[in-house]
Amino acid sequence: MRSADDPVVVLLKVLSHGRGIGLPAYATLQSAGTDLAAAVAGPVVIDPGHTALIPTGLQIAVPPGFEAQIRPRSGLALNNSLLMPNSPGTVDADYRGEIQIILLNLGSKPFTVNRGMRIAQMIIAPAVRADLKVVKELPPTARGEGGFGHTGE
Repeated sequence: MRSADDPVVVLLKVLSHGRGIGLPAYATLQSAGTDLAAAVAGPVVIDPGHTALIPTGLQIAVPPGFEAQIRPRSGLALNNSLLMPNSPGTVDADYRGEIQIILLNLGSKPFTVNRGMRIAQMIIAPAVRADLKVVKELPPTARGEGGFGHTGE
């Protein structure tokens, strides 16, 4: 099992429009993710109920057996109702395109994304591949086929 003392090496390429906004970095020693910043040329206004695709100016090479999970920032969600509709987004180990963030404004007023604004966070996590097998019946459990709310929560 890996620890913070045995980090996974992720190669990072900064595109021309991503220069000058800072590299992803862990805010504290115990931070699980690095912040990703907006690499927009100028302010991007997201009207209520609309989405925008925001570039980060970064490409990465995640090693095989891992993924980069792109998640929303809690402060943007709480204070501005700004969400990522595909959260968490996954960057596969073989993807080499730019990381871009889909932001959805569920607030009541327009939200402006400015260059260098921290808009998401990236977490590197193991990605286990499953060996999917078709069977006629699944093994029984106490829960069975109970769905959402079945356990009383």
